[in-house]
Amino acid sequence: MILSFTNIVKKYNMNIKGIIHIGAHQGWEVDEYIDNGIQDIVMFEPVSENFTILEEKLQDANANISAYQVALGNEEKNVTMYLSDNGLLSSSVLKPKVHLQLHPTVGFPTTEEVEMKRLDSFAEETQNFNFINMDVQGYELEVLKGGAETLKHIDYVYCEINRDELYEGNAFVEDLDKFLADYNMERVETDWAGTLWGDALYVRK
Repeated sequence: MILSFTNIVKKYNMNIKGIIHIGAHQGWEVDEYIDNGIQDIVMFEPVSENFTILEEKLQDANANISAYQVALGNEEKNVTMYLSDNGLLSSSVLKPKVHLQLHPTVGFPTTEEVEMKRLDSFAEETQNFNFINMDVQGYELEVLKGGAETLKHIDYVYCEINRDELYEGNAFVEDLDKFLADYNMERVETDWAGTLWGDALYVRK
């Protein structure tokens, strides 16, 4: 997260009932979640190497955390992940495009076949959760479409945003603004740390 989780919780006086973390990588945010009193968390991470590390980390976590080795989208199928060589941080189900020029030292030398599901298929487990943290490298809109019912009880969405095609066919920030506006959510924080990409926070009005 570019923006401090602790800071935005305080700034917006958030009442977080549970966190849905999509694209959890290796679970770096878990300790900060727990430090802020969050006990109910569900995490999704499709890449095998990341998920192994995530599972090990969660064994010592003092919270109610579930983890699933799946990618999320608007379909249920198997997909190819393009794996990046920067600690897997830039890995995506979308093929890299402008990312290759913007970050020329980052390559995508390998791929991995992963399972994709829809967020709404986990509706029973997440029915009381109201915060989404999503880092899916351009696939944000498809993830949200697959969580159309879940979004009805979400109050906060934190995600990466793009204003160029870093990955082929990725969503642009305007697409996310428009989609989440239908759920009465507006973008209240924006940080373009990567020039053409950054992070944003959406809050229900």
